Amino acid sequence: MTEDAAVDVPDGELLTIGAFAARARLSPKALRLYDRLGLLAPARVDEATGYRYYRAGQIERARLVALLRQLDMPLARIAEVLAAGDGPAAADLIGAYWADVEAALAGRRTLAAYLRGRLSGRSSEMYGKFAVETVDVPAQVVVTEKRHTLADELPAWIGAALGRLEEAARECGGVAGVPYVAYHAEVSMESDGPAEACVPVADEAAARRWAERHGRTWETAVRVEPAGRLAYTRITKAQVAHPQILAAFEAVEEWIAARGLTPAGPCREVYFADWAAARPEDPVCDVAFPVR
Repeated sequence: MTEDAAVDVPDGELLTIGAFAARARLSPKALRLYDRLGLLAPARVDEATGYRYYRAGQIERARLVALLRQLDMPLARIAEVLAAGDGPAAADLIGAYWADVEAALAGRRTLAAYLRGRLSGRSSEMYGKFAVETVDVPAQVVVTEKRHTLADELPAWIGAALGRLEEAARECGGVAGVPYVAYHAEVSMESDGPAEACVPVADEAAARRWAERHGRTWETAVRVEPAGRLAYTRITKAQVAHPQILAAFEAVEEWIAARGLTPAGPCREVYFADWAAARPEDPVCDVAFPVR
């Protein structure tokens, strides 16, 4: 007799793995996998034979796991959905996951277009899609946090660092301008910068006191950014992802060179929108170079 065989079970509430698989429209192999992954444990396992038995009430959970795996949802997120139970909370988790998928797809679509243009010799045409302008910016006091980081770690660090600095701004007279991230060297999968998160604040003296207290914690600092001019192009949330954002940086660099201007400091990304609320096609960031 095999585990999958349709046999009489002493406890009438239990189903053999074969009977349960048939009712759930899944294979016994899939059920064993879900058990191994910790997503759907049998109601009972016979200690003598190792046979698995399931309750009819587990059928809906088994089908849900199968559907979530068809979405390529990571195991940890499937576990979160299952823990949320039936209802709006679980639905919201699925919605959040799918929004992440669509954002990633939009980013890859942009990257594919960038690579096609670059490899086909249409760089000028590609750069022409970015409207480059200049803007004069006043001198401002900024609190900063600097870190060596690779490209895959960069988005999470930017969000965390700007959050810490905006919290610190409360002790420094409040936020007095748009936050940005400056790149003192290339950040890629091979090069780790450093990058520097910057938040303008209103009170220089208070900012310096704050830096004295926290400077050793996050490699923080305070400085006065002089007034100057930025050459910049505005990009969408989908275009921010690395490496497709490189097209925007290259477009601004080409525009600067064509006009005989000189870069006057590290390039930067200026974040002017609510990142969490933005859709992939919404403008969220200016890619900018100080120029003279």
